[in-house]
Amino acid sequence: MSSQFPEARPRRLRRNASLRSLFQETEFSLNDLVLPIFVEEEIDDFVPINSMPGVMRIPESKLAGEIERYARAGIKSVMTFGVSHHLDGNGSDTWSDNGLVSRMSRIAKDAVPDMIVMSDTCFCEYTDHGHCGVLHHHEVDNDQTLINLGKQAVAAARAGADVIAPSAAMDGQVQAIRRALDEAGLSQTAIMAYSTKFASALYGPFREAGGSALKGDRKSYQMNPMNRREAVRESLMDEQEGADALMVKPAGAYLDIIRDIREASRLPLSAYQVSGEYAMIKFAAQAGAIDEDRVVRESLGAIKRAGADLIFTYFAMDLALAGI
Repeated sequence: MSSQFPEARPRRLRRNASLRSLFQETEFSLNDLVLPIFVEEEIDDFVPINSMPGVMRIPESKLAGEIERYARAGIKSVMTFGVSHHLDGNGSDTWSDNGLVSRMSRIAKDAVPDMIVMSDTCFCEYTDHGHCGVLHHHEVDNDQTLINLGKQAVAAARAGADVIAPSAAMDGQVQAIRRALDEAGLSQTAIMAYSTKFASALYGPFREAGGSALKGDRKSYQMNPMNRREAVRESLMDEQEGADALMVKPAGAYLDIIRDIREASRLPLSAYQVSGEYAMIKFAAQAGAIDEDRVVRESLGAIKRAGADLIFTYFAMDLALAGI
């Protein structure tokens, strides 16, 4: 053969579907996916979320049936977000043993004991001002919020939550929650830290989904999207405080951060494909601009390839019904 032709030919391993499948480096399955869900109290029927086609607020009265439906489809884990009708300045409903946070965990675990229930631990959906903690002179009081996060975590864990997932972005929240859980005799309850959570514009549809009352922004406590070194520092701090697993949120625009943290830590690492990422794919597909199924799989594959072990995604049920 003439030397003008290549000897190394990567195309040899791409010639047909079987070869491509055999040599594929990155894969994901339902074992890798967590389905975030929105549960609203005091409503009778499902409420469509216009900015997230296909996603609905679940009436609390129908939550058990939905959890059973997810389990039949093969979903292994859900993350619960509540839409509360009992708001106050502190989000005190969240630490009541009969508040919405506790009821969601209790209902889900009673319906399907093997379902891994992760309880989002924050206050933005339970405060009348929409911020993630206690306001003091128009600023979020970090340390008072830590006390309240501990109380919420204990309530959720007592109700059956397998994993506490603090998303309030308060300094020291993992340490405060770990201490509160341990002192309550709940040392086996794991913490999935939202360890690197950016102040992202991609959360927009979530506000509709969660019924947020927020005016302003959360830039004083969530991370600057332009800061890469600080992102790694935040996650390593949560690891030092006792987190059992870490998270990057959002996912798709922060693949470099996922890779950085994967290389810096040996803890399990998750990434959250957020509402804006979901909406962009859905609306582009509705416009005929992309093939939804292929883009969903490619986007999730990229997150997994970057280093995430778990992916939180609103597409989880679609993939489960498609047999992934």
